[in-house]
Amino acid sequence: MTYSAFLRCFEGCPGEHPLHAAFYRCPKCGGLLDVVHDVEALKQRGARRWIDLFQDRRVDGRYPYDSGVWLRREWVAPEVGDASIVSMGEGATPLVKAGLLGQRLGLEQLWIKQCGQSPTGSFKDLGMTVLVSTVVHAMRKGTLSVRAVACASTGDTSAALAAYGARAGLPVIVLLPRGKISTAQLVQPIAAGAKVLSLDTDFDGCMKLVRSLAESGLVYLANSMNALRLEGQKTVAFEVVEQLGGVPDWLVVPSGNLGNVYAMFRGFELLRTLGLIEKLPRLVAAQAAQADPLYRAWSAGKQEVAPVVAGETVASAIQIGNPVSAPRAMRALSATSGVVEHATEQEIADVGARADQAGLYVCPHTAVALSAVEKLRGRGVIGVGERVVVVSTANGLKFTDAKVRYHEGALSNVVSRFKNPPTELAANEGAVADAVRALTGA
Repeated sequence: MTYSAFLRCFEGCPGEHPLHAAFYRCPKCGGLLDVVHDVEALKQRGARRWIDLFQDRRVDGRYPYDSGVWLRREWVAPEVGDASIVSMGEGATPLVKAGLLGQRLGLEQLWIKQCGQSPTGSFKDLGMTVLVSTVVHAMRKGTLSVRAVACASTGDTSAALAAYGARAGLPVIVLLPRGKISTAQLVQPIAAGAKVLSLDTDFDGCMKLVRSLAESGLVYLANSMNALRLEGQKTVAFEVVEQLGGVPDWLVVPSGNLGNVYAMFRGFELLRTLGLIEKLPRLVAAQAAQADPLYRAWSAGKQEVAPVVAGETVASAIQIGNPVSAPRAMRALSATSGVVEHATEQEIADVGARADQAGLYVCPHTAVALSAVEKLRGRGVIGVGERVVVVSTANGLKFTDAKVRYHEGALSNVVSRFKNPPTELAANEGAVADAVRALTGA
């Protein structure tokens, strides 16, 4: 069986375009684009045979099937051949039951999908392997010419693009907002050889500029406005169902540019279409209160998301005021009876510290999602016995600077209620023993 996929207008305009097309909006209406698969061909294989195929590949374990994305290649980018795949074993990340933290948040079944345990430390790897591999495939065929692949970023996208671009030998340019990302995130694209343009603006300003560069043909756009990125990210849904043994009642996603919410929806939707699940989870889009345009629109009952000026937040990767994928997110929330919640800087810091003290060491964006869970549970929207999965989008080690400031009591406008600074002592047995007795109640 031959499988295929193409780009089609998100708003429904007629016409099909190849996956590698170097445009990112519908040429007729200017709307976003979707990747559309030949679902009828996929259905012919049958659910049981798909499960068996993927299991056989997992047992085999050879490249590229050590990747959670390319394990299911027919559902992602079926026309990309082995020689074009640029993979570093991304995906296949653990789903961790957070029993102690769940108890603290009032839940019996809380799970964390640890997407930060990926090559560059974030779930952005899932989409970047698909995008870069598709570009390489098209360049090999002579159907695409690329001077450079570029993105605007709040950190994680630039790290993923730089790494996968380096693997493929592609020139990479990243536009970053100066002073608004962590040191760890800044050094990743630099170390991978990308050309970093540090701009005196915020993410939205960087995004406006890189879109202009892409429209003029100077660069190929690698942001999630490019629908190829979402194809890789949707594989999180496949893994969650497989690891959980079914569909969670709720899937909670930290949300900035909003492509991730739609990607999760698309993943679950494909599973249902192919007969592998019967229902969709309810989606929660979790935003920082300093950058919450989706929350404001949803709370007001509006269908369109108005841009806002994003304020400074410790959750810097979602500090986005004009999300490109807002229409996609609205559709996902409507289809899943989803909700939107936001979290203040104090709430983010508090729940992040509590998660860390339960052994999880979460990034600030995961803390935003956990705060949303706590608030929705407190209002009774989420039931005590419902299965809740939080997508942890990045590795907490990328944000150690912020954690240090928290435990020093130095985070702006935050009271460090759970800080745990080191105790400085003289290096003698008596002082240490006294401290141990005080700490243990001995």
